[in-house]
Amino acid sequence: MSHLSNQTPNIQQVIDLVKSTKNLIENREMAGHVKEKGRADYVTQVDLAVQDYLKEKLYALAPEIQFLGEETGLQEMTEDSFWILDPVDGTTNLIHDYQHSAVSLGLCMQDEIVMGIIYNPYHGELFSAEKGKGSFLNGRPIHVSESETLSETIIALGTYAYRRELADANFARFRRVYDQCQDIRRIGSAALELAYTACGRQGGFFEPYLNPWDYAAGVLLVREAGGRVSDFEGNPPSPRKGGSIVSTNGRIHEELLGLL
Repeated sequence: MSHLSNQTPNIQQVIDLVKSTKNLIENREMAGHVKEKGRADYVTQVDLAVQDYLKEKLYALAPEIQFLGEETGLQEMTEDSFWILDPVDGTTNLIHDYQHSAVSLGLCMQDEIVMGIIYNPYHGELFSAEKGKGSFLNGRPIHVSESETLSETIIALGTYAYRRELADANFARFRRVYDQCQDIRRIGSAALELAYTACGRQGGFFEPYLNPWDYAAGVLLVREAGGRVSDFEGNPPSPRKGGSIVSTNGRIHEELLGLL
């Protein structure tokens, strides 16, 4: 147990740090240096540079807080408090200059996400939340959509592209949801899908499997904006290990779960 584990760093300082990654993310030369980790799973020099930069700066800000990043992989967190970072959520988008990629940073304390920041430098949008204090986009409060049924809203999905053998089951799910909602969307960044759910642009988002760095910040954003996040069975997601994710405005949660 860290002696300072109950002290949360100042969110504005953390926001400023995250925003200072803009030049790294927009470096097209670094984005062109690509390594394949697995099928449809890539890492660029941008991912590594952003992770190294934020790891160092966050340590300077709060040396007692451990660090979990996508490019270090899942590991056993021995402390109660740890950062969960996806340096570039939407790396495939980044490679293609699709301009829907985000830095996603969550802070976990006593197995609860207490701070979440998602930053899309291309659109100049920074989403932030602290537990119990609401969700914000560029400092203005945001709320989930007021749709009462799937038929009143659009639903975003993730294809879980790393496991193509599950495509038939996944696309059957997509079809069931598509038949009930206004339309479906796919951005290619789970962090942004969660942020867009939090600010009411869409009624919900789901993906069959995500890692904690994909959803840690977004889970808090959705909850603090009045929505609900669970796995496909309706249980809360873990900040320590991955699983399925469903996020909605809350009102349509059971209807969407029933189709998954």
